[in-house]
Amino acid sequence: MPNINYEIKLDFKDVMLRPKRSTLKSRSDVNLFREITFRNSKQVYNGIPVMASNMDTVGTFEMAQALSKHGLFTCIHKYYNVEQWKKFASENPKSLPHVAASSGMTDADFEKLSQILTSIPGITFICLDVANGYSQHFVEYVRKVRAAFPKHTIIAGNVVTGEMVEELILSGADLIKVGIGPGSMCTTRLKTGVGYPQLSAVLECADAAHGLGGHIISDGGCTCAGDVAKAFGAGADFVMAGGMFSGHDQCEGEVIERNGKKFKLFYGMSSETAMQKHAGGVADYRTSEGKTVEVPYRGDVEPTVLDILGGLRSACTYTGAAKLKELPKRATFIRCTQQLNTIFG
Repeated sequence: MPNINYEIKLDFKDVMLRPKRSTLKSRSDVNLFREITFRNSKQVYNGIPVMASNMDTVGTFEMAQALSKHGLFTCIHKYYNVEQWKKFASENPKSLPHVAASSGMTDADFEKLSQILTSIPGITFICLDVANGYSQHFVEYVRKVRAAFPKHTIIAGNVVTGEMVEELILSGADLIKVGIGPGSMCTTRLKTGVGYPQLSAVLECADAAHGLGGHIISDGGCTCAGDVAKAFGAGADFVMAGGMFSGHDQCEGEVIERNGKKFKLFYGMSSETAMQKHAGGVADYRTSEGKTVEVPYRGDVEPTVLDILGGLRSACTYTGAAKLKELPKRATFIRCTQQLNTIFG
């Protein structure tokens, strides 16, 4: 018999944050910076824990330069070579505390990651990124990377349940990426039927991680600053976004002009576009699980950053949180959707 969980699970669109009395006089009084000590690496991070995704159109060196000026983080995509990394590091040493070097799981991936980390001591974050963080092979890879780099902070994912968060933390990861299918360019839920509503995934995974002294990243599903605030309110330590940072000058790709309007290409990393670009096409044994779209060209990323940070400060002001760290303690979610059996009788 199939196992059915009848508990209600919620997405960002299903809730709102309830306002509460506050002693804050102004949004400018809110401190969005956090200092976080990681469980396994023992490294200390200080910054605003909003991340650009390691998608190859978004997780660029140019994006890292722009975001690090505000204390934001960028997970750099895994397709830069070692020489490109060295050039970026030499020209942007102040950005290095706010970037992660990404890696897949092949021997070649590990070799390149090792070369990057040994040649550039200022990089202290590693992002181990796979679509399915539930495989035993991935767990073993996390252990391998932890053994090779005991003092680096390891980001690992993606998963959506507490028991796998615990497994990855105990295997050596510090920050767990939470999210399967919520991203705007992801079609995993449509192609496979697999997924988990993002708000509930964050709530449950944060509880599991914090019980072990670990941390989580809410990865995907944020379409506006309010969603970012909800993710932090649900207990996320970091929030990662791709679509919100797409379409800017700092994103990879040329500006496309059509009928007087400008666009930039944006696609999921499991899309046919990405697999054609990096693997020569979609393998016979798998299917594309991502979309390719043309997003409106939005110029420099600076206004988008300021919009996200302004929205976060406002959310903290409405809920009475003087610091971003306090938002989960001050957050009360109001459910604004109904159960299907209530609607349909």
